[in-house]
Amino acid sequence: MLQNSDYTILVADDDREIAGAVEIYLRNEGYNVLKAYDGFEAIETARRENVSLIIMDVMMPRLDGIQATLKLREELNIPVIMLSAKSEDYDKITGLNIGADDYITKPFNPLELIARVKSQLRRYNSLGSAVSESKNNIFQSGGLVIDDTTKSVTVDGEEVTLTPLEFGILSLLTENAGRVYSIEQIYEAVWKEEAFNPENTVAVHIRRIREKIEIDPKNPKYLKVVWGVGYKVEKI
Repeated sequence: MLQNSDYTILVADDDREIAGAVEIYLRNEGYNVLKAYDGFEAIETARRENVSLIIMDVMMPRLDGIQATLKLREELNIPVIMLSAKSEDYDKITGLNIGADDYITKPFNPLELIARVKSQLRRYNSLGSAVSESKNNIFQSGGLVIDDTTKSVTVDGEEVTLTPLEFGILSLLTENAGRVYSIEQIYEAVWKEEAFNPENTVAVHIRRIREKIEIDPKNPKYLKVVWGVGYKVEKI
């Protein structure tokens, strides 16, 4: 089992006092910590070092956290927690839309931040590519194929890159093709925590999955909504 000391957290925030405080909280939990003070530095550090998770401030000079996360998502599949003084739903949804896995607003409770870090790392290890289990599970619906051993997804033979949360949702629904899951059931199964107003969060991830696996996301072949009930992967 991995220990906290096996993880390296990148803290990207132009406010050096906040970055330093977050570093102290994380180091007290045993994590290794790297720091960056703008979006470009965050990208270069993530490329160069073996980073397990990024805490990314939204408002940074040279390149903000939104643009930095967009760029990182083209190359890396690691958890990103957005950090911002903004608390409106629009800003949270924007963060999720561009590939963030979680969102926390300033001022924040250090215990909440640590809990979210631990939650994301657990999720990544169970759903992402960090840990592969020695089982040979392949789930399929028509041309959609999910290999749970390699954590890979292909559509008509073409590989599709998903984040750990996207993979978790699609794997759950494809393994149980034809079964309708409510938003709350999806959230609790994939996020592994009690659902509290999960509608926007799940809907954003569903939309991102459709954009990656469907020829026409507005008329999906695989991932369908059952109005008033939830979502399912069509059994083909």
